[in-house]
Order: sequence, then C-alpha cells, then structure tokens
Amino acid sequence: MTEPRGIESPRLRVGLDARLEHGLAGGVQQFVIGLASGLARLDAVSEEYLFLSAPSVDDWLRPHLGWPGSKLLSAGVAGGRTIPRSTLSSVRSALGARLPLARDTWRRLRRVVSSQPIRLEQSDGTIERAGVDVMHFTFQGGFLTDVPTIYQPWDLQHIHLPGFFSHEERRWREEAYGTFCRQARLVVVASDWARRDLASHFGISPSKIAVVGVAPVISTYPEPGPDAAAQVRQRLGVPRTFIFYPAQTWPHKNHLRLLAALAVVRRRGIDVDLVCSGSQNSHYATIRAEVTRLGLDRNVHFVGFVEPQDIQVLFRSAFALVFPSLFEGWGLPILEAFEIGVPVVCSNVTSLPDLVGDAAVICDPTDVGSIA
Repeated sequence: MTEPRGIESPRLRVGLDARLEHGLAGGVQQFVIGLASGLARLDAVSEEYLFLSAPSVDDWLRPHLGWPGSKLLSAGVAGGRTIPRSTLSSVRSALGARLPLARDTWRRLRRVVSSQPIRLEQSDGTIERAGVDVMHFTFQGGFLTDVPTIYQPWDLQHIHLPGFFSHEERRWREEAYGTFCRQARLVVVASDWARRDLASHFGISPSKIAVVGVAPVISTYPEPGPDAAAQVRQRLGVPRTFIFYPAQTWPHKNHLRLLAALAVVRRRGIDVDLVCSGSQNSHYATIRAEVTRLGLDRNVHFVGFVEPQDIQVLFRSAFALVFPSLFEGWGLPILEAFEIGVPVVCSNVTSLPDLVGDAAVICDPTDVGSIA
C-alpha cells in the first residue's frame, strides 16, 4: 500500500523466532509455516514481519514468505531447539555400558553440572540493529532482550510427566520458561487448559496470558491428484488405506500402547494397517523392537519425516486419524484431519477434550483396551 505524500507512517517491525531445523520441531514448525502463510494472504498491513532464522537451515520457510512485508533476518544468536538436549545427555549415551566406571563417572558429572546456575541466551544485538519493535518467541526457547517480547511456551509437560525428561532438561525448562514468561509483555498459549496450567505453576496473572488457537496448516500445501497420490504411496511403501498417526517418536506420543492396541484389534479378527510419520529420535529403537515383538511388521509402517505433498497424501488416504498422546498443549494434526474430513480417535487428556468437543471418538491413552 502506498502512503500519501507528506505523511509518515512507519511500520511496526515484528520479529518472529524461526530458528528451527527442518523436520525436528514437529508442530512448532507447522505453526511458523502457518504464520508466514497467513501473513502472505493479507492484502495490506501496516506491520513488517522479520523471521529470525539460521541461514543454513531456513529453506523450509522461504516458500511461504509471499508478502513483501515478510522477510528473513539472519540469526546471530544460537539456539532454536524446542527442547534443549544437554551435552551431558550425549556424554551419558556415549558412555553407556562401554566403560566399567561409566555409571560413577556420570554421577560425578551430573553433580557438578547440577550445582551450576542455568545460563540463558542473551541477544547479540541482531533484532536491536534491525529495529524490531516487538519479538515473538514462537516456541519454548528464546533469549534475553530489552525489546518487548511475546512468549509462547506451548505446555509444561516436564511438570506432569517428569520421567520423560532428564534432570538437566527439567532444570533448563523451569529456569527458561519462568524467565521468559516474566520478561514477556504477553504470554500466548493455544488452549484454556494450558492457560490455567501456566498461570497456576508460575504464578502469572491470567490477564497476561492470551489464548490463541492454532489453525490447521494443511490447506497451504498443494493437493495432489490421483496419479501423484499413488506415486507417493508407492514411494513411501504404504498401503492404499490405513489409520494414520503423525507424531515424532517421543515417549509421550504413546506409540507403544497404540501398537499394543493394534495387536488386540488383530486378535479380534480385524486386520488394520497403521502408518506413522514424523522424525524418529532415540526412542524409535524401542518402538521398532515392540513392532517386531508383537508380530506387527507387516501392518505397521514408519515413514519418518515427510514433505508437505506427502502429508497431504497420507491424510487423504487415511480412513481415520488416531491420536493417543499422553500430553498435548493443542493438537494440530487433529484440526488438519477435521479440515480434510478424516474421522478422529484421540486421548481424553489435557487440552484435547476441549479441542475436539463431540467431533471425535475419545479414548483413555493409558488403557490399551480403550484405544483398541
């Protein structure tokens, strides 16, 4: 939009944290893509949006920056991981059972690190030099700055399911979440459940927390035709129809109970194929072993992280989405299934009952029979 001559109307510069590696951030990456795509659809706005990214890993974001007011801002600060994995965790894995004194060595290292204060990132001046007026930290990470901030921590899973996190990860989350909540002018979550949980745990005034639902992103991806869909299914090695679970292989995503439920269904005489997409982390080896133990190798297909067109094919080929997660601050795949018209089975925990209302079949994610 052209400004009238003689009238100065400087744009508000909004920074958005997009320091995410492709395929490793799950729903947060989809959320950032949704923000970029949504802004690209606006006819005219008075803001300028600067997406803070790491130049070597920002190819996933570039196609969605369609509006002239949206630009990439090269990040000079480190970070960009939704859940920092400590160096000590890597040391512990490397030691394992290879050395006779590995356990004692790990305990000594842990005592030393646990006594050290958590050091959070400081801004290196990148957003300040760019004239950013407000910075939106779109995920759990962030950095310290005098620029007004919006902080989006998503959930407090480490409080409710501490066994899924190392001691160092829990310490980091407590320090970082609390600090960035206090620094922020506004804290954003996707559900009323998450708002209540955050306010209670950190003692934040509810008036400082905004609930902003996250829209499905799948409509921003190209819809494949029948021939393209068949080619994708063949390349991924999946059947023509199946139940679908898009989720990284984190323990709280509950793949193990889902596999047990699939075995129960098969014993009832119902032969069902399951396709699981999403990045495969260290827990995947345990899941894969359980597939074999249950004799489900023929029925279960893990395809790893897939690109947008592949996701379109998987959603549109599925006869149901199953979402037996133990903990969610939102549930973006459920909304994507709703948008396409795929029936949903999901957990009765945290924010999910409010999200689905009466539009899904609800199950107890801790009960294999309920899932089945």
